[in-house]
Amino acid sequence: MHNGTRVVDYLVRAVSEVGVRHFFGVDGANIEDLYDAAFDHRELVTAVVAKHEFAAATMADGYARSTSGFGVVCATSGGGAVNLVAGLAESFASRVPVLALIGQPPTVLEGKGAFQDTSGRAGAFDAVRLFTPISHYCARVEAAADLPAHLTRACHALNQGGPAVLLLPKDVQQAELSAAEFTPPEPAYRRDTASLRRVLDTITAARKLGKVVIIAGDQIARDDARPELARLATLLDAAVGVAPDAKDVYHHGDPGFCGIAGSMGHPELIDALQRATLCLLIGTRMPVTARAGLEGPLAEVPLASIGAEVPFLSAIHARSTDLALTLAELLGELSTPAPISILRPFTAPAVDNTPQVVETGILTPLEVPPSDGPGLRYREVVETINAALPEGADVFADAGNTGAAVVHHLRLPRDGRFTVALGMGGMGYAFGAGIGSAFARHERADGSIRRTFVIAGDGAFFMHGMEIHTAIEHRLPITFIVFNNNAHAMCISREQLYYGDRYSFNRFRPAYPGAGLSAMFPDLCTHAPITRAELAESLRHCVGSSGPSFIAVDCDPDEIPPFTPFLTAPRR
Repeated sequence: MHNGTRVVDYLVRAVSEVGVRHFFGVDGANIEDLYDAAFDHRELVTAVVAKHEFAAATMADGYARSTSGFGVVCATSGGGAVNLVAGLAESFASRVPVLALIGQPPTVLEGKGAFQDTSGRAGAFDAVRLFTPISHYCARVEAAADLPAHLTRACHALNQGGPAVLLLPKDVQQAELSAAEFTPPEPAYRRDTASLRRVLDTITAARKLGKVVIIAGDQIARDDARPELARLATLLDAAVGVAPDAKDVYHHGDPGFCGIAGSMGHPELIDALQRATLCLLIGTRMPVTARAGLEGPLAEVPLASIGAEVPFLSAIHARSTDLALTLAELLGELSTPAPISILRPFTAPAVDNTPQVVETGILTPLEVPPSDGPGLRYREVVETINAALPEGADVFADAGNTGAAVVHHLRLPRDGRFTVALGMGGMGYAFGAGIGSAFARHERADGSIRRTFVIAGDGAFFMHGMEIHTAIEHRLPITFIVFNNNAHAMCISREQLYYGDRYSFNRFRPAYPGAGLSAMFPDLCTHAPITRAELAESLRHCVGSSGPSFIAVDCDPDEIPPFTPFLTAPRR
């Protein structure tokens, strides 16, 4: 027995101090003491066991994105630690703060043939060198007394956006730690005031000459800056487009909305850019997925940018680590007749500038080639989902043709969150991330229940879909919708378009995931609709259920999705 003063006890109390109420991982010999501490402090945190460390990392990632806080993932040594890499790489690329606590063999066995030794000694590979490129801070904790300083540095790194990694030898985890309670460092608000003045001057000049177009990115969601974005768009009478991973930052029914940017986007945004006097990027670096198809219009219009990182396009850029604060400052400058100093914080007036809800016309969908194969078409499946999504529902979309269809056609309800992993684009991400988010968001402040929807293809399901078991274990209100075309369909599209359709490595024998999960989990609400009407009824039943549910929808593996590179590619 112990007296609650171990390193692992300190860690559990510390992560609770930064607002973490769940951590995710896969148990094992060199991390089991952390789970032991979680049991002792279960009034502070809930420890969740996933089925695979990649999924545990994506649970922490989804948890962090939905809370605008930190996520925590833990893993044991060896293969468990290495399995975190792809998930942490997504968090690194997308600037999501995830703290990874990774068990290690005891220090006395490092370099002496310990099982799963990653100390870098005596020929063992070095875990610090493995995780350093995909984290903002990585350290091996060599002694209990060192932990508070390492944890403080890790939290500073997390506040920058992105992962931090602490490698914890088993004997260090078990050691006594006489230290004061952890005080988490406050995030430092940083913005480039000189560059913000240049951006402000550019906006002021452009709005006198014509129309400003805003393209908003997912930093808006991370910084909880949606109200400020809406007020800015109203003040500027701007047209607003959103990056593919930022569908939830500006509602499709609000004034000026002109669709998704990039390879899964809408022609309305192209038209708006062609008439614009300025394109203002807010919280997006405009990677290829966000700018494909827009290269011509973006080259012809002046660009300004506000965000944590410099965009990939040439623009007047102002750095901001908190868009809610920075946009409030800009609103003060733009709405005040006499100039005020942007060097001092602006307190927004107590005036409700929230735009009136004016439903706009339906955006023009990308025209795709007709498909006469089996199953339902992507558009009709997503539009059926649109009609069934309850107020405030959260949606996590996976990679591939399914993800392209969801990004292009989905209309998210108000107050819902939308996430698609475009940092690394790892297949199967949505299963863990949706579960992690559901832990954080399923209970609303008024006591009602919020439902999460995970939408993925069968290829992603076969990679990490068994995390459904975690949702079943915890009775989460989450619906998994799998587009089943018995293929890696995006790879089939590429074979057809770029390699002459001479062969396919990416077609599978028919599988029946709905029937399979029904047999595996008899209590799981499972559906396999064939017609659109059956799909609508299945969705209604799932929305009305209390726990997890699963829908498998057959689709055509040869259907081309609404994805500009495919639609404009000459067939070989």
